[in-house]
Amino acid sequence: MALPERRKIRLINYDYSSVGAYFITLCTKNKEQNLSRIIVGDGLPVPKNTVYGDVVETYINEIKNKYPTVSVDKYVIMPNHIHMIIAISQSGTGDPSPTISTIMGWFKYQTTKEINNKRSSLSETFWQRSYFDHIIRGNQDYEEQWRYIDENPARWVYKS
Repeated sequence: MALPERRKIRLINYDYSSVGAYFITLCTKNKEQNLSRIIVGDGLPVPKNTVYGDVVETYINEIKNKYPTVSVDKYVIMPNHIHMIIAISQSGTGDPSPTISTIMGWFKYQTTKEINNKRSSLSETFWQRSYFDHIIRGNQDYEEQWRYIDENPARWVYKS
């Protein structure tokens, strides 16, 4: 019996090294809640990183050093996933130019390697296979994704 073909989740014929902004969601394997805890205090709910979330935050901030034409404009580290807005400011630099796939591959590898050094029991991977991406199209879309990231901790608390 043939296995079902995995659905393609990337936009066909799109150059993911193109100048622009991308909304990225990356989930932990089996959606394990080990990156942060959502704390409700006097104000809005906010994520408080675990030791693994601290590793993730370190490498989010390291992306700009690894890929000088790339920045992370906004991010949130939730208990079982992260959201980021990644911006590529210049195309055609490097050999080859960094693509979203290259950036995410590097990020997942580095974080998994360091997290596995901190874990008492090693697993094959820390992250779910692949990631979700959305090509941001214009200022309104950018602002919507930014707001989604800002509001994500509150949605987490109030959906429970």
